[in-house]
Amino acid sequence: MTDPTTAPTRAAATWLADFAAALARGDVDAAVSLFESDSYWRDLVAFTWNIRTQEGPGAIRAMLQARLADTQPTAFALEGEATEADGVVDAWFTFETRVARGRGHVRLRSGKAWTLLTTMTELKGFEEKTGDNRVKGAEHGVHKGRKNWLEKRRDEEAALGYTEQPEVVVIGGGQGGIALGARLRRLGVPTIIVERNAKAGDSWRKRYKSLCLHDPVWYDHLPYMPFPDDWPVFAPKDKIGDWLEMYTKIMELNYWSSTHAKKARFDEATQRWEVTVEREGKPVVLRPKQLVFALGVSGYPNVPKVAGAESFLGDQHHSSQHPGPEAYAGKKCVVLGSNNSAHDICAALWEHGADVTMIQRSSTHIAPSQSLMELALGGLYSEQAVKNGIDHHKGDLIFASVPYRIMHTFHIPVYEEMKKRDADLYARLEKAGFLLDFGVDGSGLFMKYLRRGSGYYIDVGASELVANGSIHLKSGVNIERVNQRSVTLTDGTELPADLLVYATGYGSMNGWLADLISPEIADKVGKCWGLGSGTPKDPGPWEGELRNMWKPTQVENLWFHGGNLHQSRHYSQFLALQLKARMEGIDTPVYERAPSYHTR
Repeated sequence: MTDPTTAPTRAAATWLADFAAALARGDVDAAVSLFESDSYWRDLVAFTWNIRTQEGPGAIRAMLQARLADTQPTAFALEGEATEADGVVDAWFTFETRVARGRGHVRLRSGKAWTLLTTMTELKGFEEKTGDNRVKGAEHGVHKGRKNWLEKRRDEEAALGYTEQPEVVVIGGGQGGIALGARLRRLGVPTIIVERNAKAGDSWRKRYKSLCLHDPVWYDHLPYMPFPDDWPVFAPKDKIGDWLEMYTKIMELNYWSSTHAKKARFDEATQRWEVTVEREGKPVVLRPKQLVFALGVSGYPNVPKVAGAESFLGDQHHSSQHPGPEAYAGKKCVVLGSNNSAHDICAALWEHGADVTMIQRSSTHIAPSQSLMELALGGLYSEQAVKNGIDHHKGDLIFASVPYRIMHTFHIPVYEEMKKRDADLYARLEKAGFLLDFGVDGSGLFMKYLRRGSGYYIDVGASELVANGSIHLKSGVNIERVNQRSVTLTDGTELPADLLVYATGYGSMNGWLADLISPEIADKVGKCWGLGSGTPKDPGPWEGELRNMWKPTQVENLWFHGGNLHQSRHYSQFLALQLKARMEGIDTPVYERAPSYHTR
C-alpha cells in the first residue's frame, strides 16, 4: 500500500515529530540540532511571553534552556498538507503549552528548520466565548427584578471608571485602540478606551478631504468582523470613520469619547496607574493595572522651526491639521515634504485649481499602487489570495513567519520587478528632478515603513502630476526662511506663498509619555518603532523586532499598540493575551526584555 501523503508532508511530519520528542525529553541540544546554522525562531508570546526572534542556534539554545521547563510544550500536530517550492518545505502545525494553545509555521531546507514561527492563540481556561461556548443572551424562565441587555449595559457603563475600576485603560481610540478593545472585551478584561474626539472614527474624518486608505481592503479588516464583500478596495476616510464608530457599538466597547488624558502616574503601593482624565469637562481619576498607549504609529507632529515663520501672513499648518483644498483655488501653495501626505495634499490642491510646489528635501521611494498590490501584497491579501485559501488570518501568519533579519531579501526581488514594470514613470520623475530611491538595500516600501515609518509614497496618481510638471518641484533643498508672503529656499530661490503646509512627519510615540507621565519614564521606555537596522532614521543596535510595540517595555504595566490596520488587527491578539494572563494571575516571565538604546 502506498503512502498517501506527499513528500513535503512526510518531511515536515518527520521534523515536527523529532522536534516534539526532543522538547518532551528536555533535550535542548537535540532540538537545536534540527535547525540550520542560518536559522530563526520567531515567537509571539507562546514561549517567551514576549515578541522576540531568536537568531541562530546559539540564541535558540539559550531561549530553550531558559524557557523549556516552564513552557512544557506538547501536542504538536501537523495541520494540513505541507508544500514545497524552490527546495523550501512550508508546513503549519498546532501545539500546546502548560497554559496555552498555539499555532506555528516552519520552513525546512534539506530537512532542517530555516525559520520557525510559534504563536499563542488562546489561554487554557480563559478561552473566548465563541461557537459552542457562546453566551445564551436570554434568561428563559420567570425572574423578579430581571434586567434586560440594555439595562445591564447601562449599569456597566455607569459603574466602570467610577464605582468599579478597569483592568486596562487604553489611551487612544483610533483603529488601534478599538481593535485592542474588541480583543479585550472578548476575553472579559474590563477596559476603558479614552479618546479626545467626540466620536469614534473622528481621527479619520478630520483628515484632509481626499484621504483614502492606500492599503487594499483584504489587508485592512478589523478583528472578528471583516468588511462586507462589496467594500471598496481603497476605503475613503469618512467611510472608515463610520465603520469604526459602528464597530465600537456592536462590539460593546467602553469607549469614552470627548475625554482628554491629563496626567498619569504609577502608584507603587497599590501597583496601579492613576490616570487623570477630563471627561466631558469633568475630572475623573482612573486606576487601572495596565496602561496602553494606542496613538497610531507616531508621536507629536514634527513642525520645523524656520526663521521668520511667525511673520507669515498666509496660512501655515502641519499636514495633520490640513483642512482640505477648497479655500485655496488660485492660491500659491508650498508643501514641504514628499511622502504620502505631501503627495495627497499636493494632488488635491492641484485638483482645486491651486498653484502647488512640492519641496523635496531628500530622496523618496515611489511604489505605484497597482504594482504594489500585484507584486507585494497580492499573494497574501487579494481576491485571488482568498480564492487560493489564504484569508487575512492566514496571510497575517505567513507575513509574521518571515524574520525581520531576512525580510529584506524577500522584498528586493519585488522592487526589482517594480523598477522594470514602472520604468517609464520612474524615468519621467527623474527627468522632472524628483529624487528617487528604493531603500538603501533596494528592499522598498515595507522595509522603510518598519525601519523608519517614512520615506515613501504609494502612488495613487500624484506622481504623474509631478512627472508632467503640474505639481511644481524643488528637490534637494529646504526652506531657509519664511517671509510675509513667500519662502526662501536654501538654494536662494524665493517662492510666493499663500499657504505653507509642513508635511514633515511625526516624532516617536514615547514623546506622549514625556508630557503625560514624565520625561524620565519616556526615556526609560526609549524610542518606539524601528528595528535597529542601522539604515537612515533607524539607528542600531539591531533589535530584530519593532521597538516597544505590543510587548513588555522597560516600564512595567506600560504598553504600546498601533501600526496600520493590518498590524493593529494582528498584534492586538498577542497584546490582549498578555494582558489577560496578567489579569488572571498567570505567571508571565518575560524572556529577554528589550533594552532601551534611544530616547525620544
